[in-house]
Amino acid sequence: MKLILSFAALLLGLSISLADDKPNVVIVMTDDQGYGDLSCHGNPDFKTPNLDRLHSESIRFTDFHVDPTCAPTRAALITGRYSLSTGVWHTIAGRHFLHPEEVTLANVFKDSGYATGMFGKWHLGDNYPCRPHDRGFDVALYHGGGGVGQTPDLWGNDYFDDRYFLNGLPKQTKGYCTNAFFDEAMSFMRSQKDGPFFCYLMPNAPHGPYFVDPKYSQPFVEMGFSQNRADYYGMLVNFDENMGRLEEFLQDEGLRENTIFIFMTDNGTAGPWYPKEGEDFTAGLRGIKGSIYEGGHRVPFFVRWPQGGVGGGKDVAHSAAHIDVLPTLMELCGVERASGPPLHGRSLVSLLKNPGEAWVDRILVVNNQRIPVPEKYKDFVVIDGSYRLVGRTELYELNTDRGQEANVITSNPDKARELLEAYERWWDQVAVRNNTLVPITVGSMNQANPTFLTAHDWHADKIPWHQDVVKEAPLFNGPWEIKVAENARYRITLMERPPGAIHAINAAKAILEVGGQKLETEIAEGAKSVSFELELGAGEGQLLTTFVSENGDERGAYYVFVFRMD
Repeated sequence: MKLILSFAALLLGLSISLADDKPNVVIVMTDDQGYGDLSCHGNPDFKTPNLDRLHSESIRFTDFHVDPTCAPTRAALITGRYSLSTGVWHTIAGRHFLHPEEVTLANVFKDSGYATGMFGKWHLGDNYPCRPHDRGFDVALYHGGGGVGQTPDLWGNDYFDDRYFLNGLPKQTKGYCTNAFFDEAMSFMRSQKDGPFFCYLMPNAPHGPYFVDPKYSQPFVEMGFSQNRADYYGMLVNFDENMGRLEEFLQDEGLRENTIFIFMTDNGTAGPWYPKEGEDFTAGLRGIKGSIYEGGHRVPFFVRWPQGGVGGGKDVAHSAAHIDVLPTLMELCGVERASGPPLHGRSLVSLLKNPGEAWVDRILVVNNQRIPVPEKYKDFVVIDGSYRLVGRTELYELNTDRGQEANVITSNPDKARELLEAYERWWDQVAVRNNTLVPITVGSMNQANPTFLTAHDWHADKIPWHQDVVKEAPLFNGPWEIKVAENARYRITLMERPPGAIHAINAAKAILEVGGQKLETEIAEGAKSVSFELELGAGEGQLLTTFVSENGDERGAYYVFVFRMD
């Protein structure tokens, strides 16, 4: 630790930290683990002893909110701004791309001299300028899309011995996905132990599909749970085991005391969603992932920083949200955000230092869009202390009705009107990018050549979002929104599956429409790809592909390479 101890300070038993003795920061956020998916929150089905221990050592926010699904939560967390403002309100269809003007936590920390690393799930864009290493991370190891095995992920990944993207290039990993992401994160922290560092650890577990070593799931099968739910629980047990490994690592490396450690989750429990079956423990909250009722967006939020006096197993009952994390860390670490759009969050430092202090709750809003263009009044909840206005017709008071069973809007019309007016103001503030598309840049020689496009990012109603869907070759199609970086000659290669799949195109003709041009060519029998060469001018537009079969069926090319030739 970089300390200067004066003689007087020694006599007084005090230490004076240098200005550059900044704390390290570790954020761990799981994917689809709900408020009730911890034994310290009362779950009766499985044990999470390492999370329980962290809970006992942390300041715990018991009324902490995120978005009801993953990419919007990640956008709000990393920017300190409501997700709708950042251009992110869906998980597919190009509506999960973080707008280039947004400033991230990684940008702030990197600009302040921190080493920055992210490991696991990114889900804010797989192409320049939206990749994690484009957005402030020195090191980024991540899977493609919103989950392992989705269309942008490296073909054939199945949670075991997968290849993931390391700053955009494939890297082979060993073992189970959660273990691998923790291993890489700890390797990064070890290499930066002289600090300071910011580690953003985002495991994909327990997101579906539910693949896990049977040693974790079999005990639950023997307890009578379905295989699907046993696998889900097994993923949570494995994650908790990795949390224990991380805690031991921080202790052994001398990092624990001066590391701000945050644990949270990205939305309500998934249920499991894949397929949906069984009943979920939600700690008395109504709703699961995707819901605007409390169980869809209230999540665990634990903060521990021993050297900074943050911890001790105390609860904070005031409402807080993902948008508060960036301003809170800025104050705790003494770092500044030099530019960027206005923050929406509020620093929670005073509550971390004094959990019982008087605090004036703000009104917070959670919404769930998941459509091409956001619609006002669609799926929203206004949070004001213990009150929840759910849409325009439901009002709940959670102090007396935790499960949101009794709609009290008819007996509280003034409160409902007040919260609806707050929502109207919120909408006017955040809905500024509703009609804005974030294009994928092609032809940037330094950053994006070649560019690999996948059908996950079509702007369309029907999306082949997973590799299993691609294998079915559905008759779906849609355009990509692109930005051609410079006037040049380009080779555009169309495929039904990516090169690693070694798969022939099942079509007779290929059509390419881009830059005001429409080109067609026959596809040779057994061909795995077909290419077009053409001149493209700089600027934004759409790229549309079509495969036409012998019987006239049409579908898009699910994978496309765009290569600038000069």
